[in-house]
Amino acid sequence: MFDLILRQARLADERIVDIAIQDGKIAALGDVSGPAREEFNLDGKGYVSAGWIDSHVHCYPKSPIYHDEPDSVGIATGVTTVVDAGSTGADDVDDFYQLTRAATTEVYALLNISRVGLIAQNELARMENIDADVAGAAIRRHPDFIVGIKARMSSSVVGENGIKPLVRAKEIQKANGGLPLMVHVGNNPPDLDEIAELLGSGDIITHCYNGKPNRILTPEGELRAAVSRAIDRGVRMDVGHGTASFSFAVAQQAISLGILPHTISSDIYCKNRISGPVHSLASVMSKFLAIGMTLPEVIDCVTVKAAEGLRLSRKGRLTPGADADLTLFALRRQSTLFVDAENDSLQAEQQIVPLAALRAGQWFTTEQGKAEHVFDL
Repeated sequence: MFDLILRQARLADERIVDIAIQDGKIAALGDVSGPAREEFNLDGKGYVSAGWIDSHVHCYPKSPIYHDEPDSVGIATGVTTVVDAGSTGADDVDDFYQLTRAATTEVYALLNISRVGLIAQNELARMENIDADVAGAAIRRHPDFIVGIKARMSSSVVGENGIKPLVRAKEIQKANGGLPLMVHVGNNPPDLDEIAELLGSGDIITHCYNGKPNRILTPEGELRAAVSRAIDRGVRMDVGHGTASFSFAVAQQAISLGILPHTISSDIYCKNRISGPVHSLASVMSKFLAIGMTLPEVIDCVTVKAAEGLRLSRKGRLTPGADADLTLFALRRQSTLFVDAENDSLQAEQQIVPLAALRAGQWFTTEQGKAEHVFDL
């Protein structure tokens, strides 16, 4: 007997399937026969995907700059897994780990290469903050929590150090099994060309569609040659919307050139969650629908591709044996005016609306899901 069967679930590619859950894992997918302790028939009306993964958030509650609660940016918005992108370095990651044990949302961390983490905007302005031995010890203490490292490479962060912190980041990466390295790009120096040339397969450029002068496009609107070479080497593009790091114009032009994101992430924390322009991962996903990506492409960017990029082998897939993290959502015909980090707007005619999530065998219904009586289906 299965623990749960979702009947007539609509996938992003419009297939209608049954999904059977047993012992916290997906047990079967397709035309499922047999009894279950609990069944829900979605009657083809509700979309279901693997649980959404937001691969760039800030949810260390004690961070003095960018902080939030994991469940506020996670399960409450239909997101089953979040990856904190460098809020803590080696000095605070133990505390962060302990705090996340009480969260319903699954929480992972990218370790800031600065041992002090995001206690100030300029955490890489002092090279002595980058201690490879201390970073390595933290990674060894939390091999199932720290899934990568983070380096913020913009002028306000690195001060007079230029590219040197990224060189050190690559050394730390090499010494720790080649963990994924996410690199924040913003105002120069260092220049994006210099950053891109140091990155290799599996590294991640976040804020890939930022509207700052140090962006991935040339003034003529072409993709920078250094970025093109990086993508050819296997460097991945992550959205990381954030308060100041996403431009509709840049995203539209890049996508028209075939430069789609590998992952769609929010760079969310309490301020841009409440006051915008981020609000939620679903809102960021909806912006990419409005730009012209298809629903399956968008869903892949927060499920299978997000899992691949951070080596979360149990996540992001609707296949037997994968974790039974699921997100139930709707695609609503609803006229909305979206705003980017440049305060430019884009009219959209549909929105992705999260309704509920299944995490560790429990259902969690969003506010919209409660309003729509999801489990009355």
